[in-house]
Amino acid sequence: MGSHFKGSKENKRDLVLVTGRAHPELAKAVAENLGIELLKTKIYDFANGEIYVHFQESVRGCDVFVLQTHVTPMNKAIMEQLIMVDALKRASAKSITVVCPFLGYSRQDKKSNGREPISARLIFDLFTAAGADRIMSIDLHSAQLQGFFDGPLDHLYAMPILTEYIKTRVDLDNVTIVSPDAGRIRVAEQWADRIKRDGANASPLAFIHKTRDITRPNVVKHGRVVGDVEGRDCVISDDLIDTAGTIAGAVSALWDAGAKSVIVAATHGVLSDPAKERLSECGATEVIVTDTLPIPEEKRFDNLTILSVAPLLAEAMKAVFEAGSVTSLINAKNL
Repeated sequence: MGSHFKGSKENKRDLVLVTGRAHPELAKAVAENLGIELLKTKIYDFANGEIYVHFQESVRGCDVFVLQTHVTPMNKAIMEQLIMVDALKRASAKSITVVCPFLGYSRQDKKSNGREPISARLIFDLFTAAGADRIMSIDLHSAQLQGFFDGPLDHLYAMPILTEYIKTRVDLDNVTIVSPDAGRIRVAEQWADRIKRDGANASPLAFIHKTRDITRPNVVKHGRVVGDVEGRDCVISDDLIDTAGTIAGAVSALWDAGAKSVIVAATHGVLSDPAKERLSECGATEVIVTDTLPIPEEKRFDNLTILSVAPLLAEAMKAVFEAGSVTSLINAKNL
């Protein structure tokens, strides 16, 4: 296998995949799906914490995809990716696509109080300044984030990966899709349309009525279950699980309302403490996430299932490289 994915005879460009240190396992899986090897890269920290990057092969004239998920320590992961983009720009790469399976600061996409930043916009501005031509991410916290970047932004969805698996875990004639709050009802409707028998109507919906204390991070006040869940297999869908306070509360509310089983499904498994304890003790039948973020052994528990997004990322990268339609890819497979 070569380091580069070759274009057609009429298209002599190369697709090059580079990765930082945040999630090398995912990068290797994406490279395998593309049939290439990762570009040889030297990255290390100086004694004072500064990051050094050196690409050990030429990228002149290449279309380069820089894969780095924004894992804890998030600021270091972001800075490392920015430095990689700058190095590629100065090495005469033809185009640079920033690939962030999980985009840091994406929850800070609006102002709730005066004198607050919109940090998500700042992140996009930093990548623009570094030299990024395009950004690719999976399940952004809100659709409005796409307007924060002036270039192409490929917003991919893990929904088909999750729903195809869940269809093997529930009774399709007795399943209710549950939104953890009223704000994700639209997404829950898309899930309900997918988790059903062929030709059947969409699965019923329910949601958890809750309020959030905007003065205290990760604090949620739970309310009642709105919808019919008694005696049914319930699937809670969300974009991410951080400390799992919202999810654990939703699971408890569903059990109290008479649910037959409760499966939790989310794209991003942030799993900050005390998520492991909450998820393993809340009574969820199964917790399903993808590998947009690395999940070390110390964060794993018995009923956790991790699905791979490597094929999705590889297909999107290939479509971008070959000047295909990423929109048609998303519409055909992900929505």
